[in-house]
Parts: sequence; C-alpha cells; structure tokens
Amino acid sequence: MKAWLHKADVKASPYLYIAPFFLLFGVLGAYPLVYTAWVSLHDWSLLSDTHTYIGLQNYSDLLQDDHFWNALRNTAQIWVLSTVPQLVFALVLAHILNNRLRGQTLFRIGLLLPNVTSVAAVAIIFGQLFGRDYGMVNWVLGFFGIGHIDWQAGTASSQIAISAMIIWRWTGYNALIYLAAMQAVPESLYEAATLDGASSLQKLTRITIPSIRPTIIFTVIVSTIGGMQVLAEPLLFGNGGNTGGSDRQFQTLAEYLYEKGFGSQYDFGYASATAWMMFLVIVLIAALNFLLIRRIRRA
Repeated sequence: MKAWLHKADVKASPYLYIAPFFLLFGVLGAYPLVYTAWVSLHDWSLLSDTHTYIGLQNYSDLLQDDHFWNALRNTAQIWVLSTVPQLVFALVLAHILNNRLRGQTLFRIGLLLPNVTSVAAVAIIFGQLFGRDYGMVNWVLGFFGIGHIDWQAGTASSQIAISAMIIWRWTGYNALIYLAAMQAVPESLYEAATLDGASSLQKLTRITIPSIRPTIIFTVIVSTIGGMQVLAEPLLFGNGGNTGGSDRQFQTLAEYLYEKGFGSQYDFGYASATAWMMFLVIVLIAALNFLLIRRIRRA
C-alpha cells in the first residue's frame, strides 16, 4: 500500500503543483479568448440587446478598412523606432554596470525607476518636452538652426516622440535583464581578453553578446509582443483622443481597437475581430523572430 501511494505521489504531485496555473489560465485566459472569438462572429453592440450572427463579416470588413492597415503600419513603425534603440542602449548600459563602479546598487535602482513611474506622468512630462511652442526639445534644436517642430502633427515626428517615451520607460528594465545574464559569464574570459589587450567594445561584441544570446533573444521576443500592443503612450500623447491625431498619424492597433470597442460605436464584435487580428499578427511576428534566430544559431 505504501509503495502504491509513493508511486502515485511521484507521478501525480507534479501535475497537482502546476494545476493552479492552468485553472487560473483557463478561467482568466482561455475562456475570455474563446469568448472573444465567439463575439467577433456577431454584430455585437453594447447599444443593442440583439446580437446577430454574421460569421466572418467583421473580419472581411476589417481587412478592407484603410484605418486598420494604417494602424498596423503605425504600430510596426513605432515598434522599430522604439525597440531597436531600446535594446542597444540597454545592452550598453548593462555592459557599463557590469564593470566595477562605485554606487552600483544606486545605479541599478535608478535604471528601474522609469519603468515603475506612472505612464500618465511620463506622458505629461514628454508632452511638455515635445511641446510645439515651449518644449525643451524644440528649444535645444533651436541652437542648431532647426525651427519649431509640431511633434504631434506629423507622422514621423509624432512616432519619434512616442518612441522616445517607450525607450525611456523600458531601457532600464531590459538593461537589468542583460546585467543579470552578464553576471553568469565567467570572469576568466574577460581576464584573458584583458591580457590580450582587448578593448571594452571588443569584450562586449566578442564575449558578452555571444554569451548572453539566449537572453537577447528573449528580450527581442518580449519587446515585439509589447510593441504590438502599445496603447497608453499614443493615447495619452494625443490628449486622450483615440484616433491617434487629427489624421490618425500615430494611431496604433491597440488604440484602433479601443476606438471601435469603447468609442462612440461600442461595436464589440468588430473590436473582438480586431483583437484576434492583433493576436495573429503577434503570433506571425514571433514565429518569424523564432525562425530568424534559429537560422542565426545555425550559422
């Protein structure tokens, strides 16, 4: 009997330990996901109690909507403008902090402060920095003979301003992740490189980056997922408007979804279809990232 109980315990215990996660995911994750798919197949408005089944009509209308493709393009552009510099800066900062410096703990805490700051506060501050008439950015550019830029009016300028917010908030967070990975790199490699006369840049490119490649891959994938769901920064940068500017010049996919679901139309069916298209886009980009990284590993 004891042998049977021991055998059952060994086989069943692992499943019992992970069961709470799957139960919570089923209630808070899987069910809403399936229910959203069901809603996307209906003409589902909060202004009506009648929900008519229309099949894939919402998806058909979505793919023919120029505003959807504009939002997708804006999201991709903001993702590139924010993610690439963000990860490069994070890598450089982590490399610097990986050296022996005074007050390392203080610097590490400082890296995390932008991430824990309220998004609303960040948007207000950056809105002032990128102000057209009295913004500090335009004031600095004035020294180089560049006229005042209406950052919110243009497509490129508004996306640069939003990307600057994202870079400021998430660079320190990723730097700490890289720093944690760098701590596991054997110190003997750096000592040998120092004896060979390697510079700090050579140590970074030839020792650090190859050693922490799995961590870099992780941050790229996570940043991609987060970049495709950007909402708070463009929403607050546009002073609460959900159209992403007067000409939708910086409206993201998440902001477009918010407009359809919680704007004047309250069209939950169309918004749910948008959410599923976002999901498919994220899965596609994540898969492309995985294939590209797998190819780099084999090279």
